[in-house]
Amino acid sequence: MSEPTPDDELVRRYLAGDADAFADLMGRHQQRVYAVCLRILGNGEDAADAVQDAFLSALRKVSQFRGDALFTTWLHRVAVNACYDILRRRARQPMLHLAEDPDGPAREEGPPVLDHADEVAGTRDAAAALALVPEEFRVALVLADVQDMAYEEIAKVLDVPIGTVKSRVHRGRLALAKAMGLDAREPGHLARPSEGTV
Repeated sequence: MSEPTPDDELVRRYLAGDADAFADLMGRHQQRVYAVCLRILGNGEDAADAVQDAFLSALRKVSQFRGDALFTTWLHRVAVNACYDILRRRARQPMLHLAEDPDGPAREEGPPVLDHADEVAGTRDAAAALALVPEEFRVALVLADVQDMAYEEIAKVLDVPIGTVKSRVHRGRLALAKAMGLDAREPGHLARPSEGTV
Protein backbone atom coordinates (compact mmCIF):
# COMPACT_ATOMS: atom_id res chain seq x y z
CA MET A 1 0.00 0.00 0.00
CA SER A 2 1.41 3.40 -0.95
CA GLU A 3 1.86 6.34 1.42
CA PRO A 4 -0.92 8.95 1.28
CA THR A 5 -0.06 12.07 -0.65
CA PRO A 6 1.14 14.81 1.74
CA ASP A 7 -1.23 17.72 2.30
CA ASP A 8 1.15 20.31 0.89
CA GLU A 9 1.48 18.26 -2.32
CA LEU A 10 -2.32 18.14 -2.64
CA VAL A 11 -2.40 21.93 -2.19
CA ARG A 12 0.17 22.33 -4.97
CA ARG A 13 -1.84 20.02 -7.24
CA TYR A 14 -5.05 21.94 -6.59
CA LEU A 15 -3.37 25.26 -7.31
CA ALA A 16 -2.06 23.73 -10.56
CA GLY A 17 -5.64 22.93 -11.62
CA ASP A 18 -6.41 19.49 -10.11
CA ALA A 19 -9.86 20.03 -8.51
CA ASP A 20 -9.85 16.48 -7.13
CA ALA A 21 -6.82 17.32 -4.97
CA PHE A 22 -8.86 19.77 -2.90
CA ALA A 23 -11.67 17.22 -2.54
CA ASP A 24 -9.07 14.75 -1.24
CA LEU A 25 -7.86 17.30 1.31
CA MET A 26 -11.34 18.01 2.57
CA GLY A 27 -12.24 14.32 2.73
CA ARG A 28 -9.08 13.65 4.72
CA HIS A 29 -9.76 16.39 7.29
CA GLN A 30 -13.56 16.62 7.42
CA GLN A 31 -14.12 14.47 10.52
CA ARG A 32 -11.42 16.15 12.57
CA VAL A 33 -12.60 19.65 11.61
CA TYR A 34 -16.19 18.67 12.45
CA ALA A 35 -15.07 17.35 15.86
CA VAL A 36 -13.31 20.65 16.63
CA CYS A 37 -16.34 22.69 15.55
CA LEU A 38 -18.75 20.50 17.49
CA ARG A 39 -16.77 20.86 20.71
CA ILE A 40 -16.42 24.62 20.28
CA LEU A 41 -20.05 25.26 19.33
CA GLY A 42 -21.79 22.47 21.25
CA ASN A 43 -24.42 21.99 18.56
CA GLY A 44 -24.32 19.56 15.62
CA GLU A 45 -26.14 21.83 13.20
CA ASP A 46 -23.93 24.81 14.00
CA ALA A 47 -20.85 22.57 13.72
CA ALA A 48 -21.94 21.35 10.28
CA ASP A 49 -22.48 24.97 9.22
CA ALA A 50 -19.03 25.91 10.54
CA VAL A 51 -17.40 23.03 8.66
CA GLN A 52 -19.11 24.10 5.45
CA ASP A 53 -18.08 27.73 6.01
CA ALA A 54 -14.52 26.65 6.84
CA PHE A 55 -14.18 24.53 3.70
CA LEU A 56 -15.62 27.28 1.50
CA SER A 57 -13.23 29.77 3.07
CA ALA A 58 -10.33 27.32 2.67
CA LEU A 59 -11.25 26.85 -0.99
CA ARG A 60 -11.21 30.62 -1.57
CA LYS A 61 -8.03 31.20 0.44
CA VAL A 62 -5.95 28.09 -0.23
CA SER A 63 -3.61 30.16 -2.39
CA GLN A 64 -2.71 32.06 0.81
CA PHE A 65 -1.41 28.86 2.41
CA ARG A 66 2.35 29.48 2.48
CA GLY A 67 3.45 26.14 3.86
CA ASP A 68 5.33 27.61 6.83
CA ALA A 69 3.01 25.59 9.10
CA LEU A 70 1.25 22.30 8.61
CA PHE A 71 -1.84 22.42 6.41
CA THR A 72 -3.84 20.99 9.33
CA THR A 73 -2.76 23.93 11.50
CA TRP A 74 -3.85 26.38 8.80
CA LEU A 75 -7.16 24.54 8.29
CA HIS A 76 -7.84 24.47 12.04
CA ARG A 77 -7.34 28.22 12.13
CA VAL A 78 -9.85 28.65 9.31
CA ALA A 79 -12.30 26.36 11.18
CA VAL A 80 -11.86 28.18 14.49
CA ASN A 81 -12.54 31.48 12.71
CA ALA A 82 -15.70 29.98 11.19
CA CYS A 83 -16.77 28.96 14.71
CA TYR A 84 -16.11 32.47 16.00
CA ASP A 85 -18.30 33.87 13.20
CA ILE A 86 -21.16 31.57 14.20
CA LEU A 87 -20.74 32.44 17.88
CA ARG A 88 -20.88 36.15 17.01
CA ARG A 89 -24.02 35.64 14.91
CA ARG A 90 -25.56 33.59 17.72
CA ALA A 91 -24.84 36.38 20.24
CA ARG A 92 -26.59 38.94 18.01
CA GLN A 93 -29.76 36.88 17.59
CA PRO A 94 -32.55 37.97 19.90
CA MET A 95 -33.83 35.18 22.09
CA LEU A 96 -37.54 35.92 22.30
CA HIS A 97 -40.31 33.68 23.43
CA LEU A 98 -44.06 34.07 23.25
CA ALA A 99 -45.99 34.99 26.38
CA GLU A 100 -49.40 33.45 26.64
CA ASP A 101 -52.18 35.90 27.43
CA PRO A 102 -55.41 34.06 28.24
CA ASP A 103 -57.52 37.02 27.05
CA GLY A 104 -55.61 37.85 23.90
CA PRO A 105 -53.15 36.70 21.26
CA ALA A 106 -49.67 35.53 22.13
CA ARG A 107 -47.07 38.29 22.19
CA GLU A 108 -43.29 38.49 22.23
CA GLU A 109 -41.90 39.17 25.67
CA GLY A 110 -38.09 39.33 25.55
CA PRO A 111 -35.37 36.98 26.67
CA PRO A 112 -36.46 33.90 28.60
CA VAL A 113 -35.61 33.49 32.27
CA LEU A 114 -32.58 31.22 32.73
CA ASP A 115 -33.33 27.78 34.15
CA HIS A 116 -30.72 26.72 36.71
CA ALA A 117 -32.14 23.23 37.23
CA ASP A 118 -29.05 21.55 35.80
CA GLU A 119 -26.83 23.36 38.28
CA VAL A 120 -29.05 22.26 41.15
CA ALA A 121 -28.85 18.66 39.97
CA GLY A 122 -25.06 18.96 40.30
CA THR A 123 -24.17 16.75 37.34
CA ARG A 124 -23.63 17.38 33.65
CA ASP A 125 -22.25 15.43 30.81
CA ALA A 126 -18.93 16.66 29.48
CA ALA A 127 -20.33 18.14 26.25
CA ALA A 128 -22.95 20.19 28.08
CA ALA A 129 -20.37 21.33 30.62
CA LEU A 130 -17.92 22.25 27.85
CA ALA A 131 -20.56 24.51 26.33
CA LEU A 132 -20.51 26.51 29.60
CA VAL A 133 -16.78 27.20 29.41
CA PRO A 134 -16.13 30.75 28.14
CA GLU A 135 -15.45 30.77 24.41
CA GLU A 136 -11.77 31.81 24.44
CA PHE A 137 -10.91 29.10 26.97
CA ARG A 138 -13.15 26.48 25.33
CA VAL A 139 -11.42 26.83 21.96
CA ALA A 140 -7.95 26.37 23.47
CA LEU A 141 -9.19 23.49 25.64
CA VAL A 142 -10.76 21.66 22.69
CA LEU A 143 -7.62 21.99 20.60
CA ALA A 144 -5.38 20.82 23.47
CA ASP A 145 -7.43 18.13 25.18
CA VAL A 146 -9.81 16.87 22.50
CA GLN A 147 -7.63 17.26 19.41
CA ASP A 148 -4.38 16.63 21.33
CA MET A 149 -2.58 19.48 19.57
CA ALA A 150 0.73 20.78 20.90
CA TYR A 151 0.71 24.23 22.51
CA GLU A 152 2.98 25.53 19.73
CA GLU A 153 0.47 24.43 17.08
CA ILE A 154 -2.45 25.89 19.04
CA ALA A 155 -0.56 29.19 19.29
CA LYS A 156 -0.31 29.23 15.48
CA VAL A 157 -3.99 28.34 15.05
CA LEU A 158 -5.15 31.05 17.45
CA ASP A 159 -2.37 33.53 16.55
CA VAL A 160 -1.48 34.10 20.21
CA PRO A 161 1.70 33.54 22.26
CA ILE A 162 2.30 30.09 23.80
CA GLY A 163 1.94 31.58 27.30
CA THR A 164 -1.57 32.72 26.40
CA VAL A 165 -2.42 29.23 25.13
CA LYS A 166 -1.20 27.66 28.38
CA SER A 167 -3.20 30.15 30.42
CA ARG A 168 -6.36 29.61 28.37
CA VAL A 169 -6.06 25.81 28.57
CA HIS A 170 -5.51 25.97 32.34
CA ARG A 171 -8.41 28.36 32.88
CA GLY A 172 -10.56 26.28 30.54
CA ARG A 173 -9.84 23.14 32.57
CA LEU A 174 -10.78 24.96 35.77
CA ALA A 175 -13.99 26.28 34.22
CA LEU A 176 -14.86 22.83 32.87
CA ALA A 177 -14.27 21.25 36.28
CA LYS A 178 -16.52 23.87 37.88
CA ALA A 179 -19.22 23.34 35.26
CA MET A 180 -19.09 19.60 35.95
CA GLY A 181 -19.40 20.18 39.69
CA LEU A 182 -15.83 19.08 40.41
CA ASP A 183 -13.26 20.63 42.71
CA ALA A 184 -10.13 21.71 40.86
CA ARG A 185 -8.31 23.44 43.73
CA GLU A 186 -5.28 21.16 43.54
CA PRO A 187 -3.43 20.68 40.23
CA GLY A 188 -4.09 17.23 38.84
CA HIS A 189 -6.88 16.50 41.33
CA LEU A 190 -10.52 16.94 40.50
CA ALA A 191 -12.80 15.97 43.34
CA ARG A 192 -16.50 16.31 43.96
CA PRO A 193 -17.30 19.36 46.12
CA SER A 194 -18.13 17.06 49.04
CA GLU A 195 -14.76 15.29 48.85
CA GLY A 196 -11.87 16.72 50.81
CA THR A 197 -13.94 19.34 52.60
CA VAL A 198 -14.57 19.26 56.32
